[in-house]
Amino acid sequence: MGYGIRLYVWGDRACFTRPEMKAERVSYDVMTPSAARGILEAIHWKPAIRWVVDRIHVLNEIAFDSVRRNEVENKISASQVKSAMNGRDIVLNQASSEERQQRMTVMLRDVAYVIEAHFEMTSSAGETDNPEKHYSIFSRRARNGQFYHQPYFGCREFPVHFELLEDGQPLPASYYAQTPERDLQWMLWDLEYGQDITPKFFRATMREGVIEVPDLHKREVRS
Repeated sequence: MGYGIRLYVWGDRACFTRPEMKAERVSYDVMTPSAARGILEAIHWKPAIRWVVDRIHVLNEIAFDSVRRNEVENKISASQVKSAMNGRDIVLNQASSEERQQRMTVMLRDVAYVIEAHFEMTSSAGETDNPEKHYSIFSRRARNGQFYHQPYFGCREFPVHFELLEDGQPLPASYYAQTPERDLQWMLWDLEYGQDITPKFFRATMREGVIEVPDLHKREVRS
């Protein structure tokens, strides 16, 4: 195991969309490991390191809001944009009144978590890459509130506020600290990138507000 960190994250809204929902966006009950990894990578990531989420602490009561919004059903394709850039006479505008459709979003409200994670060195690490270096970079950036791009809770419209928890600093209180066990059903673990992109799932169980995230290669993670 590499250098470990604890990151306190919170926000007003979140939507960790269930992949089985096709027409509407419906959030999981809690943050997924892939969303947690995305937050860490927004603060610091290089090809030399790979973030591994160990556990997620759920701090606030799980509560949902729903909203129905007007959206457009299509988007301008990249091929049309390239054709226009090459001088072809192509109209790139969209008529929202003609392509409008209503979609429901079921989102979480008032969310707060603690992400416990570590990173491992990859085969892309160079001679100047070492764990101490990347741990120091992440810690400095997290303390100063710096990031490469704005971290978000599932959707870019839901920004993340974060704070690094130093060694010895106590965890914030959890609403579920006295809840022995809660089955959160099957949850997306992450996407495995290879010749094809394969989604991986695991059976998520929250015990006293803590979700232990399994390893990709263990049996409890399934495609």
